[in-house]
Amino acid sequence: CGSWVAFKCVKDNIESTASVDGSLDRVKIIMPDDFTMPPGGLNIRTRDGVLDQEARLQDFKRDAMLSFVRANNLNRIVLSGGRNAKIGIITVGKSYLDVRQAMDELGLDEVKANDMGLRLYKVACPWPLSQAELVDFAQGLDMVIVVEEKRSLIEVQLREELYGTANQPLCIGKKDETGNWLFPVKGALDPNDIAIVIGERLLKYHNNDDLRGRVARLRHAQEVLAVTGDVATRTPHFCSGCPHNTSTKVPDGMRAYAGIGCHYMVQWMDRSTDGFTQMGGEGANWIGESPFSKRGHVFQNLGDGTYNHSGVLALRWAIHTKTNVTYKILFNDAVAMTGGQKHEGGLSVDMIARQVREEGVERVALVTDEPDKYPKSIRWPDGMTIHHRSELDAVQRSLAEIPGVTVMIYDQTCASEKRRRRKRGEFPDPDKRVIINDLVCEACGDCSVQSNCVAVQPVDTEFGRKRQIDQSNCNKDFSCVNGFCPSFVTVHGAKIKKAAPETVSSDGVAMKPLPDPVIPAIDRTFNVIVTGVGGTGVVTIGAILGMAAHLEGKGMGMIDMAGLAQKGGAVYSHVRLANHQDDIHAIRVSADSAHLVLGCDLVVTGTKKVLASVKEGQTALVVNTAEVMPGEFTRNADFSLPTERLKRAIRSAAGPESVAFVDATAVATALLGNAIAANMFMLGYAYQTGRVPLTAAAIEKAIELNGEAVKMNLSAFAWGRRAAAEPELIAGMMSQLKAPTESRKLSETLDEVIERRERFLGEYQNKRYGRRYRALVERVRAAEDKSVPGSTALTDAVARSLFKLMSYKDEYEVARLYTNGHFEKQVASAFEGENLTYEFHLAPPLLARKDPVTGVPRKMSFGPWVMKAFRVLAGLKSVRGTPLDVFGYTHERRTERGLIREFEGRIEEIVARLNADNHATAVGLAGIPQKIRGFGHIKDRNLKSAKAEEADLLAKFRADPRPLPIAAE
Repeated sequence: CGSWVAFKCVKDNIESTASVDGSLDRVKIIMPDDFTMPPGGLNIRTRDGVLDQEARLQDFKRDAMLSFVRANNLNRIVLSGGRNAKIGIITVGKSYLDVRQAMDELGLDEVKANDMGLRLYKVACPWPLSQAELVDFAQGLDMVIVVEEKRSLIEVQLREELYGTANQPLCIGKKDETGNWLFPVKGALDPNDIAIVIGERLLKYHNNDDLRGRVARLRHAQEVLAVTGDVATRTPHFCSGCPHNTSTKVPDGMRAYAGIGCHYMVQWMDRSTDGFTQMGGEGANWIGESPFSKRGHVFQNLGDGTYNHSGVLALRWAIHTKTNVTYKILFNDAVAMTGGQKHEGGLSVDMIARQVREEGVERVALVTDEPDKYPKSIRWPDGMTIHHRSELDAVQRSLAEIPGVTVMIYDQTCASEKRRRRKRGEFPDPDKRVIINDLVCEACGDCSVQSNCVAVQPVDTEFGRKRQIDQSNCNKDFSCVNGFCPSFVTVHGAKIKKAAPETVSSDGVAMKPLPDPVIPAIDRTFNVIVTGVGGTGVVTIGAILGMAAHLEGKGMGMIDMAGLAQKGGAVYSHVRLANHQDDIHAIRVSADSAHLVLGCDLVVTGTKKVLASVKEGQTALVVNTAEVMPGEFTRNADFSLPTERLKRAIRSAAGPESVAFVDATAVATALLGNAIAANMFMLGYAYQTGRVPLTAAAIEKAIELNGEAVKMNLSAFAWGRRAAAEPELIAGMMSQLKAPTESRKLSETLDEVIERRERFLGEYQNKRYGRRYRALVERVRAAEDKSVPGSTALTDAVARSLFKLMSYKDEYEVARLYTNGHFEKQVASAFEGENLTYEFHLAPPLLARKDPVTGVPRKMSFGPWVMKAFRVLAGLKSVRGTPLDVFGYTHERRTERGLIREFEGRIEEIVARLNADNHATAVGLAGIPQKIRGFGHIKDRNLKSAKAEEADLLAKFRADPRPLPIAAE
């Protein structure tokens, strides 16, 4: 019908989106008239023999196809190269677009290409190629450059068909003139590399300064790309609340294999899972390995979707070969990795259980997050047992002891699918949220160990780095509450706090109209890279830009590079905008060619792929500074993002005037109640600063057409514009909406650090206890200033570490920190809702049962009445450390008090040494503050290994023969 539509076609081809002509009369098929049809035609016959089919293919079909290709001009010379063409390029498909982009980079339009004798042959049908057409193309050429992805299909035919012909040109492609790699079979081709190859060979025929300069610029850009390193990386991880966070755990000393599916990622999570097979071959590798291995048993992870279509075959083979293996069939109720489709055949847990039992497995066990959810009418196989996921370790150990094949079905709905279904009202959404009391939290990281969940994120407080729940990312799995410490509270009836509705109007914000920015012009193409974390809507931003361009009648092309990015990894969307669709060739934005980088994640923006695309002084960057920790944080409690290094790398690449940093996540969460709105906020910010060559009306219409969270996204776009136009207004609103609690206000001076901690310790025990703290810190300060005037590093380390040791979290302190008003303020800052009720997750020493494997007390849940008990307990803090302290006789409490005395003794020794020798230098003191901080952070570890770590640190601290190296010595 002559209209233009957005069309997603079938790596760069599959993931590309562009505007294409979809009119019915666009293609006119011409039937060839130079081919004589054989009797009966070319179609296959039902009674044909194999040799008859082959004869028809070779004798007629091949010629018929060549005639059809010729009649419809599918393979054609696009650029003739003029009368004296010397270099020819033959290419196909996506590589053709790369060649056209390369020519654009070299400044070669049709006229210049002909002047320089460059001929271009575009292949639409890569096999078979006609000898006559190839000979015609190669006529008069000295060299043919074959540009094709991966293996040589065209190049082999070209060499074969031209072999022995007159004046055969030199052919290069996968290898160059000297036999070295030119366009390797691995990886993807880059338009810049193609341009360099073409330009260098044209320069052998033409002494052109412009061409030489362009080749030099491209070569420099590729050299920068080669040497640029990643400051940090974002590795894919299980979603928050993913069943695999728990299901892929393996008992200590045991081993597992992975397969194809989300659970593949367990291999980089320190869970004794190494190696994988093709889909459907799960366990086959162990069947072959087991007779030669000293290990008697392994676990094999197997997704429910894979089990359904092919995995059962490998399981059947394992049964036949009597292999000792436990299949962990991970039933998450959806084909989760590819969009959450339902299983064909209505696959269910009980179906799997009956099937595998009938196949002959020795025992079946079902582990689930909800053991009571199954109807009593279900027919389970004989001998099957059902367990809560808290019993996972014991179940696995039991199955591993049974000879032959056993099966554990782990049943828990996919977290992403839960989120989708909750949006549609198809899945229960618990009316509760988890919050961490940051004053109680000791940052040991056990909550991350227990949950493996990326929704548990760090937060910097006055008293050190603590933990918080990313409420926008949380999928309400609640396994984090199993972390050992008592800082976790479930708040029932809580809703994420956001801006009051009256501050937002239908068009975004009920404030004065925003001025329209100067929209940048498009010179041929305008190249955008959108970066971010998978699963946060990065691809949506690219789609919005593309649709907005389409609505304005502009050309657009977009390619999404995601892979496992939907699981929290890096994702990139490359978007090219143009005044005319024909101006867009290759979509991928090459080195040194981006006009705008919309950095929705600081880490991904700082990668080499992005920084190499930046042209200093010409590429604009708008970057979200929010520190979103990757999956490594779940395994390393001390993991930190190199935020300042990332910022420096970005500024260095683009120039300081070209970069705008904004904490979009914090603003979006405060104003809209959802961090997912941050990316659209970023787009609004970039638009208002004049970095987007589209109108606001087109962008807003594209958001409406997208149809997903339209109201929130329109508001986010408007708030982003407002933040760019009126930053002071947004800062004021943020300070009101997210007023930090006392613990989140960071001290600005050393005096403030000391004063706040003295006051805290006075409330912790009494004023004398606080004065004891200050007295030692002041002695250190005086000694340090005497020895190294102007230095405060030692004093700062002692002030922070001594406080940490003296404020250990015993039962009285935990109770005080829940009842002193801080916790209520923290809840009020994060949530809204009426009649909020609290559920506390504690492990009381006199009540909690210990885990039989780890020896750590198991958590128990208590209702709001605990606050009354806390108030009573907090009032008893005066008995701390006295004979009446019933909790003070435990090994843990005795160790904590011993650490304080040990630390004070060591500090007194350091002070004495400093006072005795006036020749200490800053260099001599350099290592001491770090050692002191290490001592003070003994408690910031998983309590399961605390005793060993305490002993090790104390031994090192005592054994050091030179606690204070000084210049005189």
